[in-house]
Amino acid sequence: MPSESVVVEPLGKFVRRGFSGAIRYFAFILESLHNVFAAIQCFHLTVEQMFRIGITSIPLVATTSIFTGSIMSWQLAYQFADMIPLTYVGMAVGKSVMTELAPILTAMVLAGRIGASMCSELGTMAVTEQLDAYNVLGMNPYKFLIVPRMSAAVIMIPVLTILSIFVGLLGGFFVAWVYKDVSFHTFFSGVRLSYHDWDFAVGLIKAALFGFFISSYACYFGYYTKNGAEGVGKSTKATVVFSMTSILIGGFTLSKILLI
Repeated sequence: MPSESVVVEPLGKFVRRGFSGAIRYFAFILESLHNVFAAIQCFHLTVEQMFRIGITSIPLVATTSIFTGSIMSWQLAYQFADMIPLTYVGMAVGKSVMTELAPILTAMVLAGRIGASMCSELGTMAVTEQLDAYNVLGMNPYKFLIVPRMSAAVIMIPVLTILSIFVGLLGGFFVAWVYKDVSFHTFFSGVRLSYHDWDFAVGLIKAALFGFFISSYACYFGYYTKNGAEGVGKSTKATVVFSMTSILIGGFTLSKILLI
């Protein structure tokens, strides 16, 4: 009996903590949606966050995308060699980059860069009682801090995904051309051969959802941070872990729903 309580009691606390956290998270999202028009009312704050999320992330996203397309192209050219026409290298690279690789890898890179930064910033404000000062002064933190960040992420991550798709295709073509002597016409004929507008739209839908995941977790964990610097570190870790897990699960789920 004592041995059972050793297992059951911690498990019960874990489940109860998980349920209470989920309820608080959904309450946080509802409150954010209730203040969603703050993104327009405080448009200058939203634009500031769009710059921080989007413009400053361009070099990192571009570098990641070049090598993503390059690796994909090299592997496909290697696998397809002497078996099927190399036109299909462009087709496979285009499909995979548009629908899966660009949105997922862009989001995962930004989960580490933007999500962690956003969470640590809000977490520091929470533990130093700056968020309490907002409430005392009658300034709604959701309006001035939360909604502009979430709105900017949902807008800018799809924009960065478009850049990622473009750069990834160029990187894929460059590797296929240099190492497998695939011409520009051959590679992009393959891309056009399988292109559908819906593939591009699916990538952007995924990117918008991933932007919501990253920003909502970052704002939620940052807003409820406690226990000083240690709490900020734990909140930042939770943001990255939850974001990356949700990106992978959400990517698979949307592919299953939208690509049928």
